[in-house]
Amino acid sequence: MAKRIAIIEDEAAIRDNYAAAFRREGYTVDAFDAREPALNAFDSRLPDLVVIDVNLKDDIEGGFELCRELRARSPDLPIIFLTARDSELDSISGLRLGADDYLTKDISLPHLMARIAALFRRMEAMRKPQDADSSIRRGDLAIDTERMTVHWQDHAVRLTLTEFWLVHAMARYPGHVKNRQQLMDAAQAVLDDNTITSHIKRIRRKFIAVDADFDAIETIYGMGYRWLSE
Repeated sequence: MAKRIAIIEDEAAIRDNYAAAFRREGYTVDAFDAREPALNAFDSRLPDLVVIDVNLKDDIEGGFELCRELRARSPDLPIIFLTARDSELDSISGLRLGADDYLTKDISLPHLMARIAALFRRMEAMRKPQDADSSIRRGDLAIDTERMTVHWQDHAVRLTLTEFWLVHAMARYPGHVKNRQQLMDAAQAVLDDNTITSHIKRIRRKFIAVDADFDAIETIYGMGYRWLSE
C-alpha cells in the first residue's frame, strides 16, 4: 500500500507542485492550506508522514502549533518542516517541538525525496523481525528496536524517530564517542552541528523528565557525544 503524505502549505501553487512531485514518487497525498482542516482530517486518520510550512495564512506560526499537536498525538509520526523561514532560531524551534527535519524551500526535489525516503526507512525498522540486535540494555536503559521504544528505569521515554536512532547509536557502544558523521549515518539524515546539538538537548530533557539525576550522555567538545559506560 502506498505511503500517505500530508502537506500543509497555504500557497496553492507551491502546495500543488509538491503534491504532484510526491504523487510521481508513488505516494498518496492529502493537501491542506491551514492547520484546522488538517487536524480535523487527522482526527480520523493520521498520515504516514507530514510536511508542514511554518507560516499558514494569518497563522504566522501555525506550523509550529500543528507540529506540537501532532507530536502530542504520536511520538513517532515523521514530521518535516518545509519553509522559506531559514533562520537558525526557527530551525531550532521546529526541532525542539519534535520535528524530525527542518528544510528550506530552496532544497532540490531529489534531495527532499531522499530525506523523506530516509524517514520511511527508519519507520520500516520497527516492523522487522526481532533479532539479536533488537534489544539493548545498558543499566537503567532499555531499547527495543522492534517496537521503537526506549525506557529508563522502567519508564517510557517518548522519542521522535531521529532522537530514537541517535540514542540507539550512542548506547549500542557505550563509552565510544560518536562524531557528527556517525550520528548522521545512524539517523539516516543530514544534520549540521547545531541541529545535532538541538536534538541532544531535547533528548536529555526527555530523560531528565523521567529521572532528574540523568547524566548518561556526555558531550566531548570538538569530537561528539557518548553514552557513559555502566
